[in-house]
Amino acid sequence: MSGARDDIFAGIRRALNREALPAEAANRLGERVAAHRRNLVPARAETLDREARIALFVAMAEEVQTSVARVAAPAAVAAEIARYLAAENLPAELAVAPDPALDELGWETRPLLQIRRGKAEPGDAASLTPCLAAVAETGTLMLVSGAETPTTLNFLPDTHIVVVHADQIVSSYEDGWDRVRARANGDAGAWPRTINLITGPSRTGDIEQRIQLGAHGPRRLHVVLVDPDAAPGDG
Repeated sequence: MSGARDDIFAGIRRALNREALPAEAANRLGERVAAHRRNLVPARAETLDREARIALFVAMAEEVQTSVARVAAPAAVAAEIARYLAAENLPAELAVAPDPALDELGWETRPLLQIRRGKAEPGDAASLTPCLAAVAETGTLMLVSGAETPTTLNFLPDTHIVVVHADQIVSSYEDGWDRVRARANGDAGAWPRTINLITGPSRTGDIEQRIQLGAHGPRRLHVVLVDPDAAPGDG
């Protein structure tokens, strides 16, 4: 542990009138953290097969005003994005995360769709990001920050589009956190600085107790679900 962190924790202990933990107690806590003991998981989440998990995610996402469109292959994503932007009367312009996972989405089939790779800027109307996991139980997207996935893309533009692959849909939050740990222990080598859990567009009920979308982030959240088993017309 760094000297700066030692000083911070020492200050907290002084404020709480607590001494440093005995070695035995500290070891027990370390073992508990390392073991990643799972919390309670709803029974329906544990019993879902692949198709039921996808169906539940779509249903729960749409319940909180997230729109979902299913495509059968990554190469069809650009066409769906162009369709969605036109349907919402939005410009054919997109700020796209510089993640290699978003390279082969059929951009060449939509030459009029202008894309810019990088973090979001104040004038961006729409953004596109990948996700690490999608939680079926609540229709929640789990996004992590990094050089290839700037967090500004999640919140600054008025419209946020997220590419979700069917195999990224997990049953519960615990399953999603397992993926974060696996990522940190794999090639990434560290925990991301920020993990955003996004359930539907931004909203608030503070103004006259009426729900207002887009209060602190995007007014629209659109998921492009890449599912090789998607039938024509699904979405």
